Amino acid sequence: MNRFHVHVAVHDLQRSIRFYSSLFGAAPSVTKDDYAKWMLDDPRVNFAISTRGAKPGLDHFGLQAETGAELEEIGSRLAQADVSLMPQKGAACCYAKSDKYWTIDPQGIAWESFHTLESVPLYGSDTAIRVEQPKAACCAPARA
Repeated sequence: MNRFHVHVAVHDLQRSIRFYSSLFGAAPSVTKDDYAKWMLDDPRVNFAISTRGAKPGLDHFGLQAETGAELEEIGSRLAQADVSLMPQKGAACCYAKSDKYWTIDPQGIAWESFHTLESVPLYGSDTAIRVEQPKAACCAPARA
């Protein structure tokens, strides 16, 4: 089963952690100096915030696959959507190593489909891939 993913860039991480912890009724499952993540089951979402954005607000949406096969199925569907699709294998970002597919929807919103392989000790950066879109924060591909 896939999990919906949302990443929001924030100005004040601690204030945002207090707000979202109150909203979700749960503390983050991951907290770093520049990042926090809630892995919620109700609603089933991977909700992340960080101070790494160029501007505050929505950074990107995504789908988190539980298996590599689920990720490849998402990648196959996206390949049929007549959009640019950028694969990344073993990308390090958001304190995790993941295989990913990045794309941009018709409105210009970045979408990250990914399967997390393991945790890593550093935030990391997987921004080497370039697609035609305005610059996003976090680990979305750098936009041309």
